[in-house]
Amino acid sequence: MDTDFYRIKRLPPYVIAEVNAMRAAARAEGRDIIDLGMGNPDLPPPQHVIDKLCEVAQNPDAHGYSQSKGIPGLRKAQAAYYQRRFGVELDPESEVVVTLGSKEGLASLATAITAPGDTILAPNPSYPIHTFGFIIAGASIRSVPTTPDERYWDELEKAMNFTVPRPTVLVVNFPSNPTAEVVDLAFYERLVDWAKFHKVWILSDLAYSELYFDGKPTPSILQVPGAKDVAVEFTSMSKTFSMAGWRLGFAVGNPTLIAALTRVKSYIDYGAFTPMQAAAVAALNGPQDIVEKNRQLYHKRRDVMVEAFGRAGWEIPPPPASMFAWAPLPAPLKEMGSMEFAKQLLTHAEVAVAPGVGYGEDGEGYVRIGLVENEQRLRQAGRNIRRYLQSMGINSSAA
Repeated sequence: MDTDFYRIKRLPPYVIAEVNAMRAAARAEGRDIIDLGMGNPDLPPPQHVIDKLCEVAQNPDAHGYSQSKGIPGLRKAQAAYYQRRFGVELDPESEVVVTLGSKEGLASLATAITAPGDTILAPNPSYPIHTFGFIIAGASIRSVPTTPDERYWDELEKAMNFTVPRPTVLVVNFPSNPTAEVVDLAFYERLVDWAKFHKVWILSDLAYSELYFDGKPTPSILQVPGAKDVAVEFTSMSKTFSMAGWRLGFAVGNPTLIAALTRVKSYIDYGAFTPMQAAAVAALNGPQDIVEKNRQLYHKRRDVMVEAFGRAGWEIPPPPASMFAWAPLPAPLKEMGSMEFAKQLLTHAEVAVAPGVGYGEDGEGYVRIGLVENEQRLRQAGRNIRRYLQSMGINSSAA
């Protein structure tokens, strides 16, 4: 019997899994690991959202199959959010679909629009689904930089001029996971013009739309006039409302792409549990003070982490958005590589981080740090790291 499955052969071993296994083993031994490796919010959803979930779950009619594309009330609530937040009008019927998280939405759209042998442009480093969703669907990936500077545009042009077959899709993700980089509306204006000229679809992952700092809201690509001609955008309830385990997200924008995604989803899922969708409506339509509260909390954690790790002797650029910091390895340890450095931190400092190489070869030399522990734990992580760095002959800035 053949067990050499075509798509499995195209998936390399998950690099970060090795560090995850080490973390699990350390915890099994009773060690107190400060886990900054996974972007798993440690905050609860708003209470009124939980209350709505419980209320609707009491309805005996709410436990059957739901709608794959999402209940009408939730699609309308997402359209209202885009109008309120970005000034973008969406048709809830033809331009909005509910997904089982933005990750599932990206993978399902890749399945819908990709033929074996297609070429896809994706950032490197990037969140794995941005590449492997298309690899699973049979496409080839041509990497472009994550940093949105002039080199980015040069690489896009090279890709269009020298890639066979010509790329059909470009994935963008700002604020970026893992690098936390951001763009302004002028970047998206230029990108939409580029996509129309080259006849390329744009898939924008905006999962961290509300986790911005320093009073600089993140824009949506759909704010650009005519963007819906070429673009769809994915958002998520996971980070904005601390509902990661609920697996609720959205794709909005170009009606052709939304229709393709909706059709594929109709074959493979029945939609999220109806009470959860009703609770998501309560989140989007209800009080939004929790969004600002969470934003301020992550902002404070960012500042505490940067200060504490800096005192330990590890200077980290403060991220302008997202729930991550993209941290270059301490210069004296650069040759160690991101995987070995992550293992060393776990073993000797009891701090888990994600090795940058797990997000693509251009992530080498960095680790991703999640702001998913409270301020006290972040300070403790800083003290642990200081002891480790001192043991390696790296002096801290602390007295």
